[in-house]
Amino acid sequence: MMPSKPYQQILIQECGEPLVLIPIGSFVIELPHPYQKLGAPYGEKSPYCLRQGVISSLTQAQVYLQEQRSEWRIQIFDAYRPIAVQQFMVDYTFNQQLQSQNLTPEALTNEQRQTILEQVYEFWAVPSLDLATPPPHSTGGAVDVTLVDATGRVVEMGSPIDELSLRSYPDYFSETTNPQETAYHTARELLRSVMRLAGFQQHPQEWWHFSQGDQLWAWLENQQQGHRETAPTETDVPWLPNAAALSPDQEPKVCARYGAVE
Repeated sequence: MMPSKPYQQILIQECGEPLVLIPIGSFVIELPHPYQKLGAPYGEKSPYCLRQGVISSLTQAQVYLQEQRSEWRIQIFDAYRPIAVQQFMVDYTFNQQLQSQNLTPEALTNEQRQTILEQVYEFWAVPSLDLATPPPHSTGGAVDVTLVDATGRVVEMGSPIDELSLRSYPDYFSETTNPQETAYHTARELLRSVMRLAGFQQHPQEWWHFSQGDQLWAWLENQQQGHRETAPTETDVPWLPNAAALSPDQEPKVCARYGAVE
């Protein structure tokens, strides 16, 4: 059994805001959706949905972006993810990890299985059916994004979305002296700055993942409003067992407003 993450302790006060289709013409998207190509079971649901307030903030983020890069746009890689899709992607990623290590499910020891699951769940949320601990993308409050330049090319960020490695940490290239890697960091900083200006919080381990209104967003808001001395970084991952969390005498000031939407 995987340990819970501290942000899952945050109370959800569902606001009832609707899950609506993203205005596709306003952003860059990929069709079919990358996970649909893999066979993810969306059924009649669209992966390109978010809570109404999140769409408004995402639109504002693109305004901020175009104030600095007039013809650049935000590309939406992933948005709403039903829990069934979360389970599919966890299973898919687990199997990809097996293949990369030349392992088969039949030959796995319990220790090997646990190690690979820990690798998977470091980046992927547990596909929990518990209404108190929904996966972020299943709330309609999380979105995976990158940037597209004036020529229509996806901006190089130094690692692909969904890569299970340290390169995915937002500040991985922050201290490099390599010119190409410096460019990666600059692009990541641009993305982070426009999203933060629009009210999003960034996943501490994923340069592409931003949220607003879900438990992770609320947890990070509380952390940055004085419930710990410093904000979490990639070397102080907030949900590892030895990482600092809210002390018992500190009540969170911010609650999540989005729960799971099915």
